[in-house]
Amino acid sequence: MADNIQEPGVVFSVEKLYIKDASYESPNVPYAFTETQGQPQLQVQMIIERKALNEAEGMYEVVLAVTATAKFQETTIFLAEAQQAGLFRVVGVPPQDLPKVLEISCPGILLPFVREVINDMVTKGGFPQLLVNPVNFEALYMQKYGAPQQQAGNL
Repeated sequence: MADNIQEPGVVFSVEKLYIKDASYESPNVPYAFTETQGQPQLQVQMIIERKALNEAEGMYEVVLAVTATAKFQETTIFLAEAQQAGLFRVVGVPPQDLPKVLEISCPGILLPFVREVINDMVTKGGFPQLLVNPVNFEALYMQKYGAPQQQAGNL
C-alpha cells in the first residue's frame, strides 16, 4: 500500500473502516423524473475531521464527510450525505508532521469508500451514476495551512 510509511520506529496502519453516518433525500420525486429538462446543477462538498482517541497508543479517528446536492433551478433533486470514517494508528511521526498524515494520507484511504457510498445512494434513488472526482488532499492541505517555506519566501 502506498500510504504505508516504511521508516524505523514509524507505524501507520488502518485499524478499522466504517460508515459513521449516511443519508439520502429526494424530496421532489417523481417530479424530478418527469418534469425537469436539462442537466441539474451538482455541488459536492468535503470536510475532513480528525481527533485523537488515545494519543499514547497513536490511535486517531479521521472522518471524511461528503455532501452531494443536485438542483434543477431552485428545486432540490437529491441530497446525498455520507461520513466515511477510519481508525488509524500513527506512531513515531514527528508532531509537526502528524496533521499532514491525518489530513492527507488518511482521507486518501477513505475517499474510495465514501465515493462508493454516495454513488450507491444516488443510483438506488433512480438517478445516473455519480462518481466523486479524485481529490489531491496534499494540495488542499497546503491551501488550508499554507507551506511555511512559501510564506517565509514571501516576506
